Amino acid sequence: MFNNLSDRITESLKGLRGHGRLSEADVDKTIREIRRALLDADVAVSVVRTFTAAVRERALGEEVSKALNPAQQVVKIVNDELVQVLGGEARDLNWSKNPPTVIMLAGLQGAGKTTLAGKLAQWMKSEGHTPLLIAADLQRPNAVNQLQIVGERAGVPVFAPEPGNGVGDPVLVAMNGVSTAQFQQHDVVIVDTAGRLGIDEEMMQQARDIRDAVGPHETLFVVDAMIGQDAARVAEAFRDGVGFTGVVLSKLDGDARGGAALSITGVTERPILFASTGESLDDFERFHPDRMAGRILDMGDVMTLIEQAEKAFDQKEAEKTAAKLASGEDFTLDDFLNQMQQLKNMGSIKKMLGMLPNMGQYREALDNFDESEIGRIEAIIRSMTPEERNDPKIINGSRRNRIARGSGTTVQQINQLLERFKQAQQMMRTMGRGMSGGGGGMPGMPGGPGMGMGKKSRGRQAPQRPQGKKSKSKNPAKAAREQAEAAKRAAEGGGQGGSAFGAGAAKGGQGGGQPDLSDFDPSQLPPEMQKLLGGK
Repeated sequence: MFNNLSDRITESLKGLRGHGRLSEADVDKTIREIRRALLDADVAVSVVRTFTAAVRERALGEEVSKALNPAQQVVKIVNDELVQVLGGEARDLNWSKNPPTVIMLAGLQGAGKTTLAGKLAQWMKSEGHTPLLIAADLQRPNAVNQLQIVGERAGVPVFAPEPGNGVGDPVLVAMNGVSTAQFQQHDVVIVDTAGRLGIDEEMMQQARDIRDAVGPHETLFVVDAMIGQDAARVAEAFRDGVGFTGVVLSKLDGDARGGAALSITGVTERPILFASTGESLDDFERFHPDRMAGRILDMGDVMTLIEQAEKAFDQKEAEKTAAKLASGEDFTLDDFLNQMQQLKNMGSIKKMLGMLPNMGQYREALDNFDESEIGRIEAIIRSMTPEERNDPKIINGSRRNRIARGSGTTVQQINQLLERFKQAQQMMRTMGRGMSGGGGGMPGMPGGPGMGMGKKSRGRQAPQRPQGKKSKSKNPAKAAREQAEAAKRAAEGGGQGGSAFGAGAAKGGQGGGQPDLSDFDPSQLPPEMQKLLGGK
């Protein structure tokens, strides 16, 4: 959603780079470009004025004039003010001391309340809660049935005593649902209420009646992130008519301009608590203003990536693989398949790669990235015999033909996989030697051969051999050893900033313990990954 806005803001900020001293004209030019980018993104005019005024005041103050790197300091200021526009610090839900905690969803029809109720319930369940969904939308055709289907997919019970379609009293259903939750010892209740195509008094009155009857601890306003600046007007009407404590953005994966996310908190003074980022029930996440600001400024969102990895990866399997490598056992295709499956469990690879810093330059390649590649790899490996998985060297021409027929692929694709696996195996051997020698190490991402990355770079591909020297050895083992030593030096040392923003900007603006990867350049990715991204 923020692709166009991100490109324009980062481009305007790059113009400051290399200036030892910033003049008032430099600052004004940059702010004008940012203002145009925000207005084109359909951000509310009042929010744009407040944002640009705050950036200008700080950029022309002592904070920048006394800085060692003024350009980086301006980027930090823009990042800080974006965080404030998006709500400042992330807020947790208001939990009731005496369960159940009642959460009421409100919003216009078509905003995605019912689906979002299921996503929120599944998220609650993953956090160790026992939610109950209440079908209090009795006006929209098949709304009750839709919630029951969503609840079944999420593995969460649904309280739906009335068929809906205009039949039943939503206030009574909500009250009885909360009582049922208390009796059945559910600690969270999520009430799905009716919406309308437009704002009207009947909808507002019904929402107020439900609110007064159940006394929700959180009233969440669900807004379609694709409606742009108009979201602020609708949110103001709900705030004044019903009152809400937080905002949930739906359809954040759309191709609209993103004005809703940047406008709604500034206009309503209510925080954004959650965001829906896709159609699957798993495409739902806590909203962190600092992380979203990092995405907009192409600084990445490494913390969310780490959290997703922690949820998806099997710690026991990781320890088992580490112990195997440390003992000197070889990395096999079965291990490779297991790691690819765990990578697949993290969700969309496009989204994961998009969370890395400075990936904007690869956006077109990411959009064209074939997510089915992992499925093909699984099919190829599963078409092999246990002996072939354990020792790929025995896979000769006839075996490759058989595997190709069994997996529905080509011999060329099998050759490519075996070559990539060979490189991953070499990297794992190097890591195994490091762990057995006490050095330790970890791959950057499972299943991605050699996807580790150094701390910093000079904006070019990380060296695979010692800098200034090319390995002339024809001995594969010696060449691999030199390559591993060079990679280790790159990881431990690194150059000075290669990012458009620089380390100082990220350190000052990421917040919340965000790792300092602002100097990461995607060209550090190994050749195999760059090929996947369409690079040379």
